[in-house]
Amino acid sequence: MNPWSSLHMVELSMFAFIRLFAIFAFGSCGSYSGETGAMVRCNNEAKDVSFIIVSFGYPFRLNRVQYEMPLCDDDSTSKTLHLMGDFSAPAEFFVTLGVFSFFYTMAALVLYLRFHNLYADDKRFPLVDFCVTVSFTFFWLVAAAAWGKGLTDVKGATRPSSLTAAMSVCHGEEAVCSGGATPSMGLVNISVLFGFINFFLWAGNCWFVFKETPWHGQSQDQGQGPSQESAAEQGALEKQ
Repeated sequence: MNPWSSLHMVELSMFAFIRLFAIFAFGSCGSYSGETGAMVRCNNEAKDVSFIIVSFGYPFRLNRVQYEMPLCDDDSTSKTLHLMGDFSAPAEFFVTLGVFSFFYTMAALVLYLRFHNLYADDKRFPLVDFCVTVSFTFFWLVAAAAWGKGLTDVKGATRPSSLTAAMSVCHGEEAVCSGGATPSMGLVNISVLFGFINFFLWAGNCWFVFKETPWHGQSQDQGQGPSQESAAEQGALEKQ
């Protein structure tokens, strides 16, 4: 089998794209950090205006992120609060899948380029490759959908209006609260997009890997069998 056939060139191109988009996916999610905030103005003239800035990021364990809520009482200064929610499970699953996808595509490229004869001669390698490719396709769909839902919850929990709603000082008449700037979520929005792109890339690669398995050869033989038999029968009738 020619290792540089058009089929294998397509496979190598697919693996290159998969590796690239896997880096984009886990890099854009794992490197994210953002800020949310609010402003508290106490009606007590002895108290200054307080600006609250809360930093958060991957792995989005928001319930561990602390911030100080100012108090407008004369005897108190502030109270420690936490953001709401723990969204580390879908985020870490998404990033971990991206890392494993990157390493698997690297190993597959080495196998294709340096040990192609072994891959072509031993039919177990294409079967294992196909099963792993199908598994990664399924996991990317699950990870992208789960992280998309998790990101929606992260946006809701870090919205400035959610921050002011969680502070008791903003519910009374002793203070006036206003939200700060909405956190920029462009980078993590892109990570979800890259997650679905990875799903489509792995799904498309399933066909090219399947053509290397013995199953594809069996299906071709079964498709050619009836046509050959019918041609032989037709030739026998013509001789008669």
